[in-house]
Formats: sequence, C-alpha cells, structure tokens
Amino acid sequence: MERKLKLRDKRRTRKVMRIRKKILGTSERPRLAVYRSSKQIYVQAVDDLIGRTLAQSSSLDKDLREGLSGTKSDVAKKVGEAVAKRLVDQGVKKAVLDRRWYKYHGRVKALADGAREGGLEF
Repeated sequence: MERKLKLRDKRRTRKVMRIRKKILGTSERPRLAVYRSSKQIYVQAVDDLIGRTLAQSSSLDKDLREGLSGTKSDVAKKVGEAVAKRLVDQGVKKAVLDRRWYKYHGRVKALADGAREGGLEF
C-alpha cells in the first residue's frame, strides 16, 4: 500500500511540474492556484515573480461562511466570485488558472466560472 502511495505522489508531482512550467503568475496576471479537499476548496492568486500571494479565498472564510449553502459546486462558484472581487479591487483584470492535477470539471470548473463572473479574464 505504501509503495502505491509513493508512486501516486510521484505521478502527481510530475503532472504538477508539467503544468507549472507553462504557467507563470505576474502582478498583472496572477496564477490562481486551486486546492480542493473532500469538503473544502481553496484558491489563492500568486505573483510568482516576487513570490507573494495577492489575494486568497476559501470555503472556510468567515465573511463567506454564513452565505454558503447548496452543493459543493455552488460553494466553489461563490469562492471564485470572492477571489475575483478581491483581485478586481486591487486593479487586476486577468489571471491564469493553475488547476494542479485536478481535471477541469466539477468544482474546479465552477470556481473558474465564478471567477469569470466576478470580473476576471482567463
């Protein structure tokens, strides 16, 4: 069992590195790094040139927590809208999505759609 886990982690790391060598976040176009667990979803906008997080949002944010209800995809869409609002308030209009090893559907797609509805282009 342990050997299978190590192999899975190696494959995931290779997949992430393949994606990351094509994606670079700048202050004008930050990288939206997505992480999803079985119950929560997290996103942060990263400027890779200076190594700084410009904005972040998650399904655990106190200001979002009371308004969240529905399916996990509905929650992900609201998290995407929240991070987009925070970036637009800073003057950022464009971003690039870093989905890591997740397929672009379900909660990841809902988060991206929410960010687009919030005013981001990617």
